[in-house]
Amino acid sequence: MLRSRVKTVRWRRFAPVLLCPLFFFLASCNKNAEVAQHDSPRLTAIVTMIDVTFHSPALSRDMRYRVVLPASIVVGTKLPVVYLLHGGGGGFRDWTNYSDVSRYAERGLILIMPEGNSSYFANAAEPPQDRYEDYIVKDLIADVETRFPAASGRAKRAIIGVSMGGFGAVNLALRHPELFAFAGGISAALDVPSRPFSIKRLEQWRRHRAIFGPWDGQRQHENDPFVLARSADSARTPYVFLTCGEKEGLLATNRAFAALLAQRHFQYEFHTAPGDHNWTQWDDRLPGLFQILSAHIQSGN
Repeated sequence: MLRSRVKTVRWRRFAPVLLCPLFFFLASCNKNAEVAQHDSPRLTAIVTMIDVTFHSPALSRDMRYRVVLPASIVVGTKLPVVYLLHGGGGGFRDWTNYSDVSRYAERGLILIMPEGNSSYFANAAEPPQDRYEDYIVKDLIADVETRFPAASGRAKRAIIGVSMGGFGAVNLALRHPELFAFAGGISAALDVPSRPFSIKRLEQWRRHRAIFGPWDGQRQHENDPFVLARSADSARTPYVFLTCGEKEGLLATNRAFAALLAQRHFQYEFHTAPGDHNWTQWDDRLPGLFQILSAHIQSGN
């Protein structure tokens, strides 16, 4: 595959700032610093990649996101935006490093890949300053639409995620149906808020309770896609695309959620395919996903 010229900059309204290579060397010496030890983007020849650092008021700190967009854009054109959320233990570089998603920017899309840490893209109960939902739906969207030729409005905005990010995409779309016309959950961990206690997964239980609050509490219910789908106005919700590998532990959860969407008369589709919980399977799902997406978000101005 041909590779395009990669731009990795701190972007300020399209004003490039040169970064000293020494920064990356020093960062690699600090185990607590964010580093780029593995960053091998899989890019086509006619797209541009940009890494952005911006200040998130919701999180009270700087955050990073990656952008892939067409290398050539007609002046005055506003392009649809697809937000791509990474999985647990991953980061904002994952989509470009482990999938061929960049090819879909060639179709006139802006792809946005935010850093989400291990947040499930939700406003956490503890610590309360970890307001990752607000960071996405308020800070990130506003920053993207200020810096780039990004179309505003629900009809030209989609959100997709894998695993933890699949949960985030579906959850945020159900909580903010006014923002997204399309939501894609690839191997989505939709059961996380309501997973029962297990001594074998004690640390996981503690992390989930820190994010979603006390068991069976209000915050848990407010961030449970099953609860949200039961009460949502199906006429106003985004189109939901779900897919899950046939060897995944999450398959039963995704089947159950798809059944609920059918019962509530959502616009949705659900697919299964051979494969396990990994990027090989997820990358294979992208052609079908983006084909359906193109029918549900508007292109051009």
